[in-house]
Amino acid sequence: MKTVVATGVFEILHPGHINFLTEAKKLGDRLIVIVARDKNIGRQKNIVIPEEQRLEVINSLKVVDEAILGDKNDIFKPVEKIKPDIIALGKNQDADEKILTEELKKRNLNAKIIRIENFYNANLNSTTKIKEKILKSGKPNKK
Repeated sequence: MKTVVATGVFEILHPGHINFLTEAKKLGDRLIVIVARDKNIGRQKNIVIPEEQRLEVINSLKVVDEAILGDKNDIFKPVEKIKPDIIALGKNQDADEKILTEELKKRNLNAKIIRIENFYNANLNSTTKIKEKILKSGKPNKK
């Protein structure tokens, strides 16, 4: 049985997330999603939805076999526990495959890293774009 791990913040679930997770699931038999902890996301993302609620939403998706919260101190701890065959990265996910591969080797993990190139191409295909649109819609138009 081939296990795939996907990670992310998943704050405002949108079709891009569904596309990413669906493509990740195609890489193996079991998809485990690690949801980023609030503490690890940082202030730059300005998170509104708390980690427990984001976890609940991801756990409810049919394509996901299991979702867990990441570790507060070491993002690789859940990966060590799961020992996945594949780690799927989203097309626009900030992650350096070379650095990830080196860290996996240090921890004696042989997971293959695969970047999902299939991207949901639409206007609102990221949480950042959705938040920006919401903020703009609340401001009065300047004449």
